[in-house]
Amino acid sequence: MNTSPISVTAIPTPPLARLIPGLALSAALALASIEASKNAWLQAHGFSALTVAIVLGMLIGNTVFPRVAAGCGSGVAFSKQNLLRLGIVLYGLRLTFQDISQVGVSGVIIDACMLTSTFALAYFVGVKMFKLDRNAVMLIGAGSSICGAAAVMATEPVLRARSEQVTVAVSTVVVFGSVAIFLYPLLHSLSFLQGHADFGVYIGSTVHEVAQVVAAARSIDEHTANTAVIAKMVRVMMLAPFLLILSAYVQRGKPAAQAGGKTSRLAGIPWFAFAFIGVVAIHSLFAIPAAVTGALLDADTFLLAMAMAALGLTTHLSSVRRAGMRPLLLGGLLFAWLIIGGALVNTVLDYLFR
Repeated sequence: MNTSPISVTAIPTPPLARLIPGLALSAALALASIEASKNAWLQAHGFSALTVAIVLGMLIGNTVFPRVAAGCGSGVAFSKQNLLRLGIVLYGLRLTFQDISQVGVSGVIIDACMLTSTFALAYFVGVKMFKLDRNAVMLIGAGSSICGAAAVMATEPVLRARSEQVTVAVSTVVVFGSVAIFLYPLLHSLSFLQGHADFGVYIGSTVHEVAQVVAAARSIDEHTANTAVIAKMVRVMMLAPFLLILSAYVQRGKPAAQAGGKTSRLAGIPWFAFAFIGVVAIHSLFAIPAAVTGALLDADTFLLAMAMAALGLTTHLSSVRRAGMRPLLLGGLLFAWLIIGGALVNTVLDYLFR
């Protein structure tokens, strides 16, 4: 009788099946964050679903997640990378080219000046003076100069930054953007840029997150809020050309042999930025039913929340602590520039184009 052991060939797990546990966990956290963000207190203080999602993700990521990371890792990584790109593309449905006409030439130039000056200041101070990692500096600069957490997340795949670098950058957006919600109404009450339209553009061109813009501007009046949101949306629209320029800069610094030739260079282009522009164009040129747009925007919020939750799950607080105070100091310096330099830029350009 043959008593040799029977060899059992392991059945490989289908790729989709490996993604399901992590996707389910990211989705559950995203749903929880979206519901939590409907709380009146959180809304009044500018905490969006994305902000809540990364906090929930970090809480789970540093407690329970390490025990299930082996089974959930693939799906969480898919959420953080692939679903993020889709979410950024759908973000274009929040914008139209017609928004530009509502803030005028001066509003567009003000947004462009604040973006370029803030990012340049971040790079010079962060890399040259604070000696921070270049990727971490660029992420903090992107979050401060464009649209907060969404800009940080969109910049991450271009730089291929580490999770803890992304989290530190998002943290600066949360901290200083939250301060802005209370500070800007105070500045307005002190007769600072008192013209309603002027102050709305000032808020939209200098405050980090869209939700923070809304919270700060609504504390003044509805007219200021409307102007601020339009100015902010024009600033958000600049995300796509920013990503393309940044990608070209990053790729330019790599020798052809190191980058792996032409194929690798093409792979480094943020193609989702072109798709983002395409969605903005479609939304601008065609009348999309409100019900369809609303459903797609809800889906976009859900996808971005999943990406932020996944980011939180893969972030270790010990790595964030090791980053030290310098990233926070950089974020504070940029915040001061946005307030003071932003006031100067708004005043001068508004006077020139009046």
